[in-house]
Amino acid sequence: MFHKKEYPLLEETLYSATLPNGLTVHLLPKTGFHKTYGIMTTEYGSIDNEFIPLGETEFRHVPDGIAHFLEHKLFEKEDGDVFQTFGKQGASANAFTSFTRTSYLFSTTSRAIENVETLLDFVQEPYFTEQSVNKEKGIIAQEIQMYEDDPNWRLFFGALNNMYPKHPLHIDIAGTIESIQDITAEDLYQCHETFYHPSNMNLFVVGNFDLKQMQEVITSNQSSKSFAPPTIIERRFPSETLADIVRESAIELDVQRPKVALGIKGIEDLPETGYEKVRYRTAASLLLQLLFGSTSQNYADLYDEGLLDDTFSYEFEMNRGFYFALLSGEAEQPEELAERLTDILLTAEVSTEITEENLELLKKRMMGKYLQSLNSLEYIANQFGQNHFGDVSLFDMIHVIESIQLEDIHTVRKQLLHPQAMTRFYIYPKGAM
Repeated sequence: MFHKKEYPLLEETLYSATLPNGLTVHLLPKTGFHKTYGIMTTEYGSIDNEFIPLGETEFRHVPDGIAHFLEHKLFEKEDGDVFQTFGKQGASANAFTSFTRTSYLFSTTSRAIENVETLLDFVQEPYFTEQSVNKEKGIIAQEIQMYEDDPNWRLFFGALNNMYPKHPLHIDIAGTIESIQDITAEDLYQCHETFYHPSNMNLFVVGNFDLKQMQEVITSNQSSKSFAPPTIIERRFPSETLADIVRESAIELDVQRPKVALGIKGIEDLPETGYEKVRYRTAASLLLQLLFGSTSQNYADLYDEGLLDDTFSYEFEMNRGFYFALLSGEAEQPEELAERLTDILLTAEVSTEITEENLELLKKRMMGKYLQSLNSLEYIANQFGQNHFGDVSLFDMIHVIESIQLEDIHTVRKQLLHPQAMTRFYIYPKGAM
C-alpha cells in the first residue's frame, strides 16, 4: 500500500500512501534522531468561509475566524484536555491556522506510535458544547485584541486589506471580536464534517520510529472509523478586479516611528502544475533577493541614505488562489522609501542587480540554507504540512533551485511587477496625520 520514494542526493526515503478513506500519509523514518514529529493538516483555513457543507447543495457563509476557533476547540474533549494526554505520553503538542490550512502537531522522544494514534483520534473526533464554545469566545477575543495592538500585524493586514478589499484574505485569521460571537457548536460540527474529512487531510510523521509498526497502526486506526464518501469541496470567493485595489491608505497607532508596506498583488494566472508553481515561487523569492537582498547595491544605497534600516523585510507568498509580494519596514521618510522601492521594481528590466553571476551566488546561498534546514525535524514536519503543491514535496526543492535560470527571473518580473497591482499602507505615530 505504501509507495517508497528515494532521494539519493539527500539520503532520504519517503513512504507514502492514500488510504481507502482518502487520507494521505507520508512517513519519513530517520533512525539517527531522538525525536519524532507528527503533523496532521487539513486544507481548511481562514479564507474558506463560504462553501457547500457536506451532504448539502447550497452555499453557506460562516462567521470569520471559525477555522481558527475550531482549531482551539478540538483540543478540548468531554473527558479532559488533549494537551494533558500528550504530556502524559511524553509529548508536547501545538496547532496553528493559516489562510488555507490548519495543522496539528506533536513532538516526542518516546511512545511515537501512541502519540500518532492520539493525534489521529483527537483531530477526527470532535466534541463541542454551546457552553464550552461561549467560554472560548472570551479567550479568543483577548487574542484578537492582542494582535490588534501589534503594529507589525496591523501593517501586514493593512496591506492585505488594500490588495484584497473584498476577499476574506484581508480578514484576521482569528476573525474579529464581533464575528466570533456568532459561532455556534453546530457551526463547528458542520465545518469539521466538511473540511476534516480524511480525503481533505494529510498526515506526516518524521523521526525515530518503527516503519512497519507505524504503517500498521495508522492503517488500522483509519479502517476502524466510518466516514461519509469523499466529495470535492466547493468553495466560493468574491470576484475582484484591479479597480478594487486600494492604492494608498494609512492609520495612526502608538508607534515611535512611521512604518510602510508596499504590496504587489498577483493578478496573472499562475502555472497549472505543482512543479511549475513551486518554480515560480522560488524564482519570485530570488527576484526579490536580487533587487533588495542585504548584498544588493539597492539595499546598500537605501541604507546609506537612511531610508531603510534592519527592520526592512520582503516576502513572497503563494498559496491556494492567491499570491503577492510584500516589502515593509520602519522609515523616518516612509513616502520617500515607498517611492524608491517602487522605482526599483518598475525599472527592474534594466537593473544591474539581475545578472547571471548574482543569480548563481543567491542560488548557492539558498541551496545552503535549504540543506542546513533539513537537519531540523521540526522544520521538515512544518514545511511538509504547510507547503505542498500537488506531487511536489520539500525534497524536490534541490532540483527546483538548480533549475532556475535568469529567464525565469525575468518571466516572474514581467508577470508580477505591474504598477496597477501595487499599493501602499502607512502607519504613523499618533497625531502625525
